[in-house]
Amino acid sequence: MASSSSRSRAATRRSPRAAPRLPAAPQPPAGRPVLVPFAAAFGVLVAAEDLYLGYLLRGPEPGWRWFLLAPLLLAVWAVVGAATVWLGRARGWLVLATASVLPLLALLALAGLFGVLGDGRAAGWALLLLAGPVGCLVLAVRRPVREWTRPGRATRPPDQNRRTVRTR
Repeated sequence: MASSSSRSRAATRRSPRAAPRLPAAPQPPAGRPVLVPFAAAFGVLVAAEDLYLGYLLRGPEPGWRWFLLAPLLLAVWAVVGAATVWLGRARGWLVLATASVLPLLALLALAGLFGVLGDGRAAGWALLLLAGPVGCLVLAVRRPVREWTRPGRATRPPDQNRRTVRTR
């Protein structure tokens, strides 16, 4: 009996050194996440596609038409979204994501229209142009991009729980 109790004490004996502590959660990277430049690049691609679609809308006669304002505004919106994501401004991901939704819907409608009309080649080109808005939307809603552009990321004090006490 004495030998079994000495074995149990030996099994519960602890080392005098403290065990190394592992971090509780992985720390976010200090710099810009890897997906942010890609999201911004796809935002610029969406702006270029908006301008290209505006170019296709213009007629053979020279001059400015009022309906060319819509693709121009969409292109500006996409560039602003790409810039806000690149700079890490608050809710920049939301601006970029919404800037890609309307061109995405327009290109889907255009591909459907060309498909119904029987012009497979034009429908294929319209589907190929979907790469910009789909890529932009997929990258803009990813967690690293959302966290990079969350409100108050850069304005929050580094340690909120620590209080400083002044001594005289």
